[in-house]
Amino acid sequence: MKGSKNRWLIALAAIAIQLSIGAAYAYSVYTTPISEEMGWSPKEITYAFTIMMALGGLSAAFFGGFVEKKGPRKSAILAALLFGFGQAGAGFAVQIDSLVLFLLTYGLLSGMGLGVGYIAPISTLIKWFPDRRGMATGMAVMGFGAGALITAPVAASLMNSVGVSNTFYILGVSYFILIILGAAYIAPPPEGWMPKGMQQAIDSGKKVMKKDLAQLTAKEAVKTRRFWMVWSMMLINVSAGIMIISVASPMSQELAGLTAAGAATLVGIMGIFNGGGRLGWAAISDYIGRPAVFTTFFVLQLIAFILLPNITNILVFQAFILIIVSCYGGGFSNLPAFVGDLFGTKQLGAIHGLLLTTWSMGGIIGPAIVSQIRERTDSYIPVFYVFTVLISIAFVISLLIRKDIKRVEGNYEESRQATGLDLQSENQ
Repeated sequence: MKGSKNRWLIALAAIAIQLSIGAAYAYSVYTTPISEEMGWSPKEITYAFTIMMALGGLSAAFFGGFVEKKGPRKSAILAALLFGFGQAGAGFAVQIDSLVLFLLTYGLLSGMGLGVGYIAPISTLIKWFPDRRGMATGMAVMGFGAGALITAPVAASLMNSVGVSNTFYILGVSYFILIILGAAYIAPPPEGWMPKGMQQAIDSGKKVMKKDLAQLTAKEAVKTRRFWMVWSMMLINVSAGIMIISVASPMSQELAGLTAAGAATLVGIMGIFNGGGRLGWAAISDYIGRPAVFTTFFVLQLIAFILLPNITNILVFQAFILIIVSCYGGGFSNLPAFVGDLFGTKQLGAIHGLLLTTWSMGGIIGPAIVSQIRERTDSYIPVFYVFTVLISIAFVISLLIRKDIKRVEGNYEESRQATGLDLQSENQ
């Protein structure tokens, strides 16, 4: 029975799915071995990663309706097939020396699997954790961030021992099995379900159940100003984070004087802050609310982007970089819970998928801005000024959406009171 399932095991199933598809972020570990073995240029090899990242966000939007209609189990099975075959297929492409097939398998198939696998467990997890939405989605999305940390050393070791193509075969099968295991257990709770302790607290009056602002379909959600406010904030947050991630090593060496080894260490620590920020900021949001968390993101990043051009202290420079990366990760973990707060859980997966188009666009915009500015000015300094303006815009939007939420809540309260007065007059 669905009601007999353990919600913490549901969370574990979601993490298993996210860990597998999160391996996508370990892509750089393949670049040199593939280039040396096949003679393909690093630029050609990187196209596969670009395709996968672009499709990750786009396929999340495309498959959002499928996730809502077919449920998390069938969606996760589809993700297992696409991502597993995409990874294993990349091994076959390397074996037969076909760059085109490599782009189609690792880029296209894995990218589609990445998108559907990312959103498949999220809406279900939120329904199992109505009392801790932020923490629940934070756990799952942290699993996505941690996937690269686990995969990178494993893939490197496998390539040294069994070769590149066999590594892809082994990992592809492993991802498929892990996602299938997650899919086997994951399922939504019964309608109206809530944890026993939460139900008791509500019944006794110790806890007041905070209702979602609305229960909207995806088509209804995109017609609201709140949807586009969240979309704009996410686009700027993602662009800023990916910009920093894409040039962290050369930027830190040029501006702060880090050595190549020191910059490599910074990149590794950034991965920890990316994953840790996903869980930490999501857990904090359960106490201060999602609107306050997004405002905090932009206040912190505004301070960082204003001060970074003038910082020469290596430790302070790195601290600000890590803050930006933690906000980047935190944006992803807070997004699904924020969607639930604003639009309800009726079609959370579909709405979440549409908002993840910012993932694809930010992955293009952030690196494009920094590369163009660096090429034309021979400096990273102007990049900070551009993003100071963008983050300022996002900060203003975060204040406007809080105002809009209060407006909607006020309208609901007026409507409720008016309905109550009408009932009273009828009874008299």
